[in-house]
Amino acid sequence: MESDSAFVAPEGVYSVTEEHKPLQVPTHSSTAAHPIYQTRLSSITVRFPQKHPASPGLAQFLGANLTKDLKKDKEKEREKDVVKERPLLEERSMSSSDTPEDNFPSPDVLATPDLSVSTPATEHQQYKLFSHPSISASKKKSHISRPKHNMRTTSSTFITRLQSAEGLNKTLAAKQGEVTFLFYNTGKAFLWIDVGAKAKEPLTRISFSAYPTCHDVNPFTASSERLDVIIGFSTGDLVWFDPLSSRYCRLNKQGTITSSICTAVRWVPSSPTLFLVSHADGTIIVYDKEREDGLFTASIPNGPTNTPHINVNVHHTSPVSDEWDPLSTMFVTPPPWHPEATGRGEKGVVAKNPVSHWRLCRRGVVDFVFSPDIKYVAAISEDGCLRVIDPLAEQLVDCYASYFGSLTCVAWSPDGRFILTGGQDDLLTIFSPWEQRVVARCQGHSSFVSAVAFDELRCDGRTYRFGSVGEDNKLILWEFSSGALHRPKLLGAHHPRTSMSSSISLAYRRGTGSTTQLSAPRYHPAPSRNEVSTVQPVLVKQLDANLLTSLAFLPRTLITAAKAGHVRLWVQPLVMANASPRRRHTRGTLSVTDFQG
Repeated sequence: MESDSAFVAPEGVYSVTEEHKPLQVPTHSSTAAHPIYQTRLSSITVRFPQKHPASPGLAQFLGANLTKDLKKDKEKEREKDVVKERPLLEERSMSSSDTPEDNFPSPDVLATPDLSVSTPATEHQQYKLFSHPSISASKKKSHISRPKHNMRTTSSTFITRLQSAEGLNKTLAAKQGEVTFLFYNTGKAFLWIDVGAKAKEPLTRISFSAYPTCHDVNPFTASSERLDVIIGFSTGDLVWFDPLSSRYCRLNKQGTITSSICTAVRWVPSSPTLFLVSHADGTIIVYDKEREDGLFTASIPNGPTNTPHINVNVHHTSPVSDEWDPLSTMFVTPPPWHPEATGRGEKGVVAKNPVSHWRLCRRGVVDFVFSPDIKYVAAISEDGCLRVIDPLAEQLVDCYASYFGSLTCVAWSPDGRFILTGGQDDLLTIFSPWEQRVVARCQGHSSFVSAVAFDELRCDGRTYRFGSVGEDNKLILWEFSSGALHRPKLLGAHHPRTSMSSSISLAYRRGTGSTTQLSAPRYHPAPSRNEVSTVQPVLVKQLDANLLTSLAFLPRTLITAAKAGHVRLWVQPLVMANASPRRRHTRGTLSVTDFQG
């Protein structure tokens, strides 16, 4: 049963059902060089409406307008879906771009309480990055903006070619039920794939003059009528793209805000407009897709500048020129239209991009991911640190060192209890941010780890299934159970185990948003090997690939990708509810507020 396209795991057989190989380029072509940037994956599942054929003659006979009725039914279903899927953050935050000067309409504003965790005595002092000014109902706009340029007719030299599948509009119009789309980059191309379709050609292939390096699709606004995709490039440029309408809009055009390479991009969960981009210069920048680029110069730590900044997490009052320590603070440069600046009385400023600018370290930020409760961001960087950030307060919460070298990938467990990283030390490391410690390390790779991901359907709050791929071309499946770990003898001497409720370090212990910070250190050095438990692989599969770079789990599919753009989709064994006592996240998503009181 074992072959390059199939393998056997404890739960059943995984086999390749779909394969997308990179386009063959002639050796004399200027684009024939090996790809510089790794292939990244993004996926989204969209529910297309069911087709309801009706007889026009019968409709006329009954005097009913079935078309209008169907549209009303669709609108009601869409409203119900939005209400069900809307997490907490969007109920308490929106982009502050709804001004008369803006060129784009903004979505409705929801006047709801703020999400951030803070002490009651200082709650009024904390500016809210993702909060909106109160807007009356008369100013609310009913529709969400779309990209304003047509990619098919554009004269921009940034887009060199657009290839769409024959009869694309008819293909999309015929779809019904749940459809999964996959996006990935290879070389200077960006591809849109219909997962499970009979046609193996991409729905759309776009060639750019710069290298796409990262991308993300917004699940909050995704529908059968629109998809919001953000693509980051090696030049720092960003493209907001809707593949269904082939329309696009450029942000940070020609490096207006920064020309540093985009290393990762993530939509703010449940926000229709806000997204974060990390860069190779050690920064994370907050953008609003509906704002124009503004004139902005970021402050340089310990350097001459006239731009205001916030050196957050500082334990004392000090002048701007003090030495910046990236292991204990993050350096925030608020633009003139930043919520904190407008709170100081700087009124009448047109809100533009960036929304905010965070400098995390002096080396590149590699990747970042939101926690499931949307209250924290886990960011990894080339200086070998995992940083946990409170994005609402724009504060560094904790900083953990890797065992050796740079960290290369990061994932947050579905219930929010653990953070998983991979690195140049060939290890996967499991962190518990709530207990402020390294829980375990996973040994199995013989080269740099490229990507890690949790298999959400096989995580139940007690046992966690996750996978990894590395430059050794190994696909490894792992299982971790905190209760079953063999703890080293020296653990008690150096890292005494205390109850979770008495060792919480995230914002709640530090009083996020307050001017008085607790004295507990934020930087945590890496424990030695004999202090940490070790997890062994469940399965190791050696693949015939050229540098595996990406991994993703879908409900029925495992996806792997190699650096040259070779993408494979593996069908997964079914998760049998009756065969195991596991349930999906029976403990629910943990948050700091779970331990209050």
